[in-house]
Amino acid sequence: MAKTNLEAEPEADQPDEQLDRAIEELRGVLREEENRPDAALQAGANSSIIMTIPVDVQIILGSTEMPVSELMALQKGSTVALNRRIGEPVDVVVNGRRIARGEITVLEHDPSRFGIRLTEINAATKSA
Repeated sequence: MAKTNLEAEPEADQPDEQLDRAIEELRGVLREEENRPDAALQAGANSSIIMTIPVDVQIILGSTEMPVSELMALQKGSTVALNRRIGEPVDVVVNGRRIARGEITVLEHDPSRFGIRLTEINAATKSA
């Protein structure tokens, strides 16, 4: 059966492993930099550079499985039922890793747009 998503679901282990390796490499570089004599001057600059690195943030509403025949029969106006119900939390995914969950809300300053109110943040995310 083919699997369809409103947004791509986080892939199993590979992105997590890649992200973990990248984080550890960054930590190693930062530790090396801190041990240099001029580290105090450069530490602030390095931190600001790291904080400007863009990351891909996705809000996963849900997914479904359907046979290829149903997938091929989809057309404009078709409705695809997802595995989550209205009011259930959605996943907040960064670079393929779920970091939080939240509820969909309407932005106060722009009622034509959606936002996410975070209801839980993964403990591992806070300590990293």
